[in-house]
Amino acid sequence: MIKRCLLLLSFVTLAAASNFHIDLYQPTIVNGTTLKPGEARLELKENKAVLKQGKTTVEALVKVENAREKFPYTTVGYKEANHQIKDICLAGTTTRLVFE
Repeated sequence: MIKRCLLLLSFVTLAAASNFHIDLYQPTIVNGTTLKPGEARLELKENKAVLKQGKTTVEALVKVENAREKFPYTTVGYKEANHQIKDICLAGTTTRLVFE
């Protein structure tokens, strides 16, 4: 019984670890879709990032990199001045998502 509870808890923890909330401070383009400034939900599924904001959902291929130390806060990096996401560093983790 205890083993089953621990196993269930580990699956819940893994599922929760792949969902994040990010704040976008400017219009942001992902795969040709523009997301408005505000909060968005990020789901990480293997090598895909799924961004959801209201009724808008967009998927993008990402390369998952691990840093040596945890990031203190979430940052969104942009490619020059065209508002396309370059990368996202996730707070409290060593995970950096590089958008392809």
